[in-house]
Amino acid sequence: MTPAAHAPSRLSCPTPPLDLATLLGPAAWQRLPAAVRRRFAAGHAPATYPGTLTMRCSAIGRVFAAGAALLGSPLCGARASAVPATVQVQADGRGGVSWTRRLQLPGRRSVQIRSTKALGPDGRLIERTDGGLGMALEVFEQHGALVFESRRYDWWLGRWRLPVPALLTPGTCRVTHEDLGQGRFRFTLEMRHAWWGRTFHQTGVFTDPPHTQTDQELLP
Repeated sequence: MTPAAHAPSRLSCPTPPLDLATLLGPAAWQRLPAAVRRRFAAGHAPATYPGTLTMRCSAIGRVFAAGAALLGSPLCGARASAVPATVQVQADGRGGVSWTRRLQLPGRRSVQIRSTKALGPDGRLIERTDGGLGMALEVFEQHGALVFESRRYDWWLGRWRLPVPALLTPGTCRVTHEDLGQGRFRFTLEMRHAWWGRTFHQTGVFTDPPHTQTDQELLP
């Protein structure tokens, strides 16, 4: 178990918003389509993106989803197609960005899944659930898409970080944001374990909110 560094006083040192452009570097950031840079720009205004998801989950994945639900995990063990969904993105007020996904699963009430991306004590990107389960992430550009890929899993207890053994995780998580043009993008999440194979796969197309500025209005 590793203690995290003490956060500075918010009054004396306000936390700047998460800046993915800096984490990627200027060359990789400029290779992304303008619409992707707009959606992930630091200090982006709150936005809600509607779309539909196709969700697949292996038997072992369902076991992980059930167990991780106790820790506020963003895993969902459903298997369904054309699931109506929205993704709400907004600043958390502490320098991070919260992602709230609402899914209308067939025959079930709405399911809400929330996690927050922020900088960890080491200055690298992490994503954490409300229950404390988190992932250390790498972020990079690949063939014009923005990719987040997990490096390890941790369970955060206050300022303490408890590493989770790889055997007890659903595998490496890879999330891809691919722009499709005309205000549309594809979101894909896949988890693969060295022993269990593919445990989760979710993919769907989402659209920008109607008031979103056009790509031509984005300043370089």
